[in-house]
Amino acid sequence: MTAILPVDTLTRLATNVAAGLAARGETIAVCESSMGGLLSAALVAIPGASGYFLGSATIYTLTSRKHLLGMDESQLTGVRPATEAYALLCARTIQKKLGSTWALAETGATGPDANPYMDPPGTAWIAITGPKETTLHIETGRHERENNMWRFAELALNGLYEIWQSEGKKP
Repeated sequence: MTAILPVDTLTRLATNVAAGLAARGETIAVCESSMGGLLSAALVAIPGASGYFLGSATIYTLTSRKHLLGMDESQLTGVRPATEAYALLCARTIQKKLGSTWALAETGATGPDANPYMDPPGTAWIAITGPKETTLHIETGRHERENNMWRFAELALNGLYEIWQSEGKKP
């Protein structure tokens, strides 16, 4: 199986985001699920990461959500994982917990099969919170787990970079 996104492409994107964060004097926190830490690894792989990367959590189970994010059932009333609302809740929660300028959160189904909520493989929601907030809905149409993970990470990094560009400021 060939990955959709070469490693050097993800590293280039993470380098651009890292440079933007450093230039702006801003920080980031990450909460990911089906990417399993790939986004965090890309950001931490860039030299100087301790200047902008505050931390991350891979929220893959109910136990990790409870213990790492401190979410209780009352916060989840009417919200199910792998949705836009859940991605926003995770982004806002990790941003608040770590005190970052920005937060990226992802939730979805990488494949090869649907997740327990019957979202098809290759489906994800990414939430970006900070001075601006946005969400991205992804549907790759692919069943290849690793390829979907790489694609989700690529789109998350691009999403933050595009927010900066929409501000009319250099990233």
